[in-house]
Amino acid sequence: MASADQLKGLIRSYADGDKSLFLSIAMQIAAHEAKRGHGKLAEELKRLVDKAKSLGETGSPTRKIVPLSQHRGELSSLLEVSYPQLKLGEMVLSEEIEKRLVRIIKEQRKNSQIREYGLSPRRKLLLVGPPGTGKTMTASMLAGELNIPLFQVRLDTLITKFMGESAAKLRQVFSAIAEVRGVYFFDEFDAIGSQRGLGNDVGEARRILNSFLQMIEQDDSNSLIISATNHSEILDYALFRRFDDILEYSLPTQQQSLLMLKNRLAGFIEKGINLKTLATKTEGLSYADITKSVDDAIKEYIVHDKAKVDMKDLKAILQERKEIKDRNFRTQ
Repeated sequence: MASADQLKGLIRSYADGDKSLFLSIAMQIAAHEAKRGHGKLAEELKRLVDKAKSLGETGSPTRKIVPLSQHRGELSSLLEVSYPQLKLGEMVLSEEIEKRLVRIIKEQRKNSQIREYGLSPRRKLLLVGPPGTGKTMTASMLAGELNIPLFQVRLDTLITKFMGESAAKLRQVFSAIAEVRGVYFFDEFDAIGSQRGLGNDVGEARRILNSFLQMIEQDDSNSLIISATNHSEILDYALFRRFDDILEYSLPTQQQSLLMLKNRLAGFIEKGINLKTLATKTEGLSYADITKSVDDAIKEYIVHDKAKVDMKDLKAILQERKEIKDRNFRTQ
């Protein structure tokens, strides 16, 4: 029989999403049962643990244990679930943002221990910055690092013109946040978080914002709530103190662009090619812009059966993307 400490450890590791610790404790229980002469039970436990490990290594959907979006009626239209595998090491970030994300991940992994001291780990995050700078990827990465599902809140379904309906839907989302641990992502958050005094404000919009303020204040779940916006300047001031951390994203530096180019073009260019000159052509572009440009150049290489990615092609693609951004900026 498992000891009380082992049972508590199993529940704690499951709540924290720490699969490796969960399986380690399960193996301890199997070893304990073997010592007590319960060989058949010990062997069965070991077999189940080995199966769980092998499924995780082959990338099978072992984490798809959350049927929330599949059988809850209206809630399925409010939340779009995915199971990211992205890790922090795969992202190109500023040193400051990376340091703060590492702190968030570590606190989440020690969730139960932190709460035993009457404290709460950082889990309500506001991400601000220009489009394409890594905000959405951050939500995916945190889900991947913590081995929990990512739920994207569909604002197009959440926000309606009927009095009280949006607040009721938001209440369903927060009920799910409390019930199923995951990363809950509110993208383009300014749609519900804009200042209550703005000229285009309407009664229903105020009700949604007031409801969100109240619900996020009261929420004490184990889920992460992440809101992202490109327009932090129009957010209501009352929102900022509701978040545990505010992360400010920016366009990549030339050095970060160079690192992205090296990582993305690995295997597609001749060895020894100096990408520093190419990195200077990325000024004003976001991480997403650079990624799409490189992908377009790789597609050119594939379609035209070229030996390697042509640097002239990539320079032209980067320049074209910059011109499109400039035109869009001037017309805004």
